[in-house]
Amino acid sequence: MEIIESTEVHSYICKYPIDIQDKLLFLRGLILETASEIDNENKIEETLKWGQPSYTTKNGSTIRIDWNKKNPDQYAIYFHCKTKLIDIIKERYTNLFKYEGNRAIIFNTGDIIPAQELKHCISLSLTYHTIKHLPMLGL
Repeated sequence: MEIIESTEVHSYICKYPIDIQDKLLFLRGLILETASEIDNENKIEETLKWGQPSYTTKNGSTIRIDWNKKNPDQYAIYFHCKTKLIDIIKERYTNLFKYEGNRAIIFNTGDIIPAQELKHCISLSLTYHTIKHLPMLGL
């Protein structure tokens, strides 16, 4: 998958506290790494949507990442709430992640991120429109 990076997103992330920058840059890296491992001719575009770093693909569902000052010890990866993604992820990884409704996986700053499992979730989102018809998204 071709990757179109944005210097605007990197600059946006760099406005946050250093520890949060590191966390968001880690999530960003996982998203871009996962996209590079998907074997298709699509591209992933990094942009700012709704004031958040966002990652979009033609055959996938948008992924966003962000931190909220109101919960300074938490940051999140957001999936489109009108998809089945979080429901399927919850079923597959019930106790591995903390969830916010049907739209996000929430992390505390001290959490150790289960990278392989999160990359799997990212992959489901980046290919969502090609797998959404499959039971359990093909799991």
